[in-house]
Amino acid sequence: MTAKKTILAAAMLILGAAAQAQQTPTSGTLVIVPAQGEVRANNDQAVATLAIEEQDKDKAAAASRVNQKMKQGLDIVKKEDPQASLKTQGYYTYPVYPEDRPVAPGAAPKPRVPTAWRVGQYLQVTTTNLEKLPKTVAAAQKVLTLNNLNFGLSPAATKKLDEQRIAATYQNLNERIAAIANAMGRKVSDATLDTVDFEGSGAYAREGVSAAAPMMMMRAKNMDSAEVSEPSFEPGETTLEMRVVGKVKFK
Repeated sequence: MTAKKTILAAAMLILGAAAQAQQTPTSGTLVIVPAQGEVRANNDQAVATLAIEEQDKDKAAAASRVNQKMKQGLDIVKKEDPQASLKTQGYYTYPVYPEDRPVAPGAAPKPRVPTAWRVGQYLQVTTTNLEKLPKTVAAAQKVLTLNNLNFGLSPAATKKLDEQRIAATYQNLNERIAAIANAMGRKVSDATLDTVDFEGSGAYAREGVSAAAPMMMMRAKNMDSAEVSEPSFEPGETTLEMRVVGKVKFK
């Protein structure tokens, strides 16, 4: 390398270093800082959907069996878990038609006549007695079927964790403000938190809540006296999240 090229390369390095050393002025800068926090907790509530469905040529007979078995199921759940919150819902009655057969050309179509009736009803059980839940469900399954099951946090547990969630979110905001100040070559003491806007994420709003899907179940047949083994459940845990946006102004 020639002496001129060496001198030129050295000059370029010096100019580059000088350019890096010069920072954009940050006095009066307004910075928008997003942050988030989360807390985790073991689920303490279960929402089980039990169901009964009967089919019969006689609509009244099918409805009568549904009403009788739902009453039996209610009594069983109340006995096994007296503190559970119960809610009957989704009572339905549907006609069952035979398969359509091709109509001969020129023949008048025959009116459709139902060959049977399908009648069913759902029972929503909300409980915090998770230890006894397998026994309660197994007892109810002698008459009803388990259509759905969700675990989540009870309102009391969610309220208790809310303070921790806010604290975790605000801590993350402060950590990000410190990191931004450091990147700008400023002190944290030069920053003033102008606005804090907490945004509820809504991720926890529907934990533990389930809607019964109509007609997505197996019919119970001759289960009144059958013994059912206890099912196995793992409640798992729920993560509560929160977002926050802070407006930070530097001196």
